[in-house]
Amino acid sequence: MLLVCLCLVFLSSSSSSTPRVSGEGAESCQDRAVASARGRGCGKSCLLDQDCPTKRQCLCDGQCGWSCIMPTRSCPWPLSFPYSTSLLLSPSPSFSSLVQTRCDPGFKMADGTELVTRRCQGDRSWSGAEPVCMAKPTESPPLCPPLGQIENGITLQDRNSSEYTCHPGFRLIGSRENFCLENGSWQYPEPICEQVFCPPPADVAAGYLVAVQRSRYEVGEVIYYLCRKGFLLDGPNRVVCESDGSWGHTPFCRARCPIPAQRSRVLLGGSRLWGWEIPEGGVEHGTAVAFYCRRRQRPAPRQEGEGAKERERDCSYTSTQHCFDGTLELPQCYEEPTWLQYQLFPHRLVSEIDACDPDDLPLTPDP
Repeated sequence: MLLVCLCLVFLSSSSSSTPRVSGEGAESCQDRAVASARGRGCGKSCLLDQDCPTKRQCLCDGQCGWSCIMPTRSCPWPLSFPYSTSLLLSPSPSFSSLVQTRCDPGFKMADGTELVTRRCQGDRSWSGAEPVCMAKPTESPPLCPPLGQIENGITLQDRNSSEYTCHPGFRLIGSRENFCLENGSWQYPEPICEQVFCPPPADVAAGYLVAVQRSRYEVGEVIYYLCRKGFLLDGPNRVVCESDGSWGHTPFCRARCPIPAQRSRVLLGGSRLWGWEIPEGGVEHGTAVAFYCRRRQRPAPRQEGEGAKERERDCSYTSTQHCFDGTLELPQCYEEPTWLQYQLFPHRLVSEIDACDPDDLPLTPDP
C-alpha cells in the first residue's frame, strides 16, 4: 500500500514539472482542445507526458494546444524574405523558439506593422503567415485647395503650381504663376484680368482720322488716317488698338517738295524737265531728283603729227537728292545760273551742255 502511494506522488510531481510555453501561443493552451477540434499537422493531444509515445513530451504547441511533441524538432533557418531582416531570439531554431522579422526602412507589412514575431511549431514550421514587406507610399505634402477659373481668363492647375492667362483684350494684374506651399496654401492671392482700353488716337499734322470720337477704345478697334491734298501718307492708313493699350505706328502726312533749281533743268523719272514743266511745281515725298553739276573736262592727249591742242571744255554730270517732307536740298556741286546766263546764253546752262566722259567723273560723286 505504501508503494502505491509513493508512485502516485511521483506521477503527480512529474506532471506539475512539465514545461509550459509562455509568449506566442501560450493562451491557446489554457483550454484543453479535444481531438476533433484540432487542425491538420497537430500532434497527438495529451494531458501528461505519460500520454505520449517514447521520446515525446506533452508540450504546448500554439493553436494545436497540448500535444505530443519531440522537443528536438527544429524549424528552417535562416529565413530570407525580400526587404526584411530576421533575428532568432533563441540559441537554436528548435521547437518553441521565437524569431523576429523586421521590415527594412521605407517598407512595412500589409497590416501597417514593421515587426512580426513567429514561433517554431511541432510540425517544423514557423507560426503565422510569411511576412511580406511592401514599400511605404511616398508621403506628399498636403494638397492646396483647387482653384476656379479666373474671370475673363484661364487657370491651368497641377499638383503644386498654377498658371493664369487672360482672354484677348484683358491684362493680368497680379502674379502669372502661383505655387502650393508645404502648409497647403497658395503663395500668392488670385490675380484678376482687367480690360484693356486705348486712349484717343493722336492727331496727325496735315491729316485727319476717320473714327468715332470717344474717350477710350477697346482692343481690336480700327481707325483710319487720311492726308490733306498735296500731302503723301507715310505709313499705314489703318491703325489698330493693340492688346497692351497702345495704337500701332501712327503715320505721317509728308509735304511735297518744290524744285529749288530755278534756271536749270533736272532729271526726274528719266526725263529732263524745267521746273515749270513739273506738275504743281514740286515732287512727292521720297521722290528722287537728279541735278546737273558742272565739271571741267580735260582734253584728249595729242597724238604725234596732230594739229593744235584741243582746249579744255565744260561738261555735266548728275547728283541725286531725295525729297523729304517738303525739303529737297541742292547738292553742293550745283551752281544756280544767273539771270543773264539764263536769258542770254541758255545753251551754256549746265543742264544743256554735253555730259562728261565716264573717265572724267569724280570717283566719289559730289553730294
